[in-house]
Amino acid sequence: MLTIGEAASLQRDRKLSAVELTRHYLDHIEKLNAKLNAFITVTSERALADAARCDEERKHGKVRGPLHGIPVAIKDVFCTRGVRTTCGSKLFSDYVPDHDAAVVERLQAAGAVLLGKTTLHELAYGITSNNPHFGTVHNPWDLERLPGGSSGGSGSAVASGMCLMAMGTDTGGSIRIPASFCGTVGLKPTTGRVSRYGILPLDFTLDHAGPLTASVRDAAVVLNVIAGRDTRDDSSSARPVANYLPPAEISLRGVRVGLPENFFFDRLDPEVERAVRGVADAAKGLGAEIVSVKVPDMEGINATARVILLSEASAAMERFLDRRGDFGADVLALFDQGRLIPATYYINAQRLRRVYMLEFQAVFERADCLLTPATPTPAPRIGQTELVVGGNREDVRLASTRLVRGINLLGLPALSLPCGLSGEGLPIGAQLIGRAFEEELVLRVGAALEDVIGFRGRRPPAL
Repeated sequence: MLTIGEAASLQRDRKLSAVELTRHYLDHIEKLNAKLNAFITVTSERALADAARCDEERKHGKVRGPLHGIPVAIKDVFCTRGVRTTCGSKLFSDYVPDHDAAVVERLQAAGAVLLGKTTLHELAYGITSNNPHFGTVHNPWDLERLPGGSSGGSGSAVASGMCLMAMGTDTGGSIRIPASFCGTVGLKPTTGRVSRYGILPLDFTLDHAGPLTASVRDAAVVLNVIAGRDTRDDSSSARPVANYLPPAEISLRGVRVGLPENFFFDRLDPEVERAVRGVADAAKGLGAEIVSVKVPDMEGINATARVILLSEASAAMERFLDRRGDFGADVLALFDQGRLIPATYYINAQRLRRVYMLEFQAVFERADCLLTPATPTPAPRIGQTELVVGGNREDVRLASTRLVRGINLLGLPALSLPCGLSGEGLPIGAQLIGRAFEEELVLRVGAALEDVIGFRGRRPPAL
């Protein structure tokens, strides 16, 4: 599986043109999408025209950067001028925006080639990507398994080699869960690091945009392009943007990697726990100091995040909720729950949010980043509603979001990276969590670990 860096190098050395690269990925989409349903819309003509333009620019010495001529995909919540943006919903099945999302603008300005729009859980509100309007997305490692959600199409597309990068959004784990289940890298940046302008919203204060990629360095390349202030998004931060790309050789000497002694290693599949603790051993071997830390009340943080999400998502969709037949049963039930939450609960949840953010800052006095599992199990089966984890029976949605949801409430950067395979041949994901706006450190630690774990480049079994 090519990385962005490798594909850029092939173009730079004139071994492969952008048009040839784009045709390769379009052919792969044509071959695999009927099985995986990773794409809702494929923009073949536009992609080939953009790729030809990139080749012409390169011929005249104009290269816009490391994404020049790189074929990518976009979750179908990002507005694309002249290309329908469905949000995986019957409500928006014919919506064709007259503008691009800020992320799309920046990717195109950097020379990226848009292959199409990826499938998602309806309205980005769920973790299965089993969409009643656009079909079920399948996991390329096992077609009977969930790809995760809501950015399931993006995870499936990257893992199966249908594109070099796919953008996702993450409100309660919707980038990191597909990354964990599909064996890709997934980055949720700090709140405000990436503009949300032009993204059809699920939640006003928990939504984040970030990439799913084949490698940690690829995620850093994309973040270098999409990060930064955007005056059209009031939540966008004016904090300076770093160079996020890790160096070729990395030592973790002096880095304190925190291993939580509570919550994050409770109720795990034993194979997941072994794999993630193996990552801690790898970090130690690279010179990191592994420190035991106690995290604040994560169950309370998750409950607070659920109250805010239920309330804000229902408010965002209020004007459509009389069209009950246009919603799938699962998301409609969540919107109905949100309408039942008293305003006092929502206000107190926002007050608690500030308290928890302050409490969590104390954790980073002992550690520079945290290492946890991304999901407590590998990918469940499509249609499965319950899991048995650590002897406890749990709802699939609540179990899958348990280790990632709270990080959205806290607004911290988090990276999911594959760290091994289960006995059934399914990917296992580890999660790195950093201080606000310290994506550079998180990506550096992630790249160092990826280099020694040796998962990068693994492909699912032949489809």
